[in-house]
Amino acid sequence: MHIVHVHVQVKPECVAGFLEATRANARESRKEPGVIRFDVLQQEDDPTRFVLVEIYRSAEAAAAHKSTAHYMRWRDTVAPMMAAPRQGLRYRDCDPEPLLGASHVLQTEGRQAKPL
Repeated sequence: MHIVHVHVQVKPECVAGFLEATRANARESRKEPGVIRFDVLQQEDDPTRFVLVEIYRSAEAAAAHKSTAHYMRWRDTVAPMMAAPRQGLRYRDCDPEPLLGASHVLQTEGRQAKPL
């Protein structure tokens, strides 16, 4: 499993545009066979800060994601919206049971994640 949290800060006047582009990218990303989760989180006390929670089946799936048309469109669209360079941090799952249960399906805001 390959887990990345991408920390983003956008210019205040770009929040709506960033959300629109990022939601479109997230919708398409969730359709990729190697994507387990793709969440877009906005910081409550600073609406210019976001975290993208990306969970892939493998490092190869994460690399494949970066070659998709929707990712490249998102990257190019949001680049001028950044207040600071985005930062991707890798994480290790220390309690894989919730994601690795054979028949377990995650439920998030009405969306179903793909079972493993």
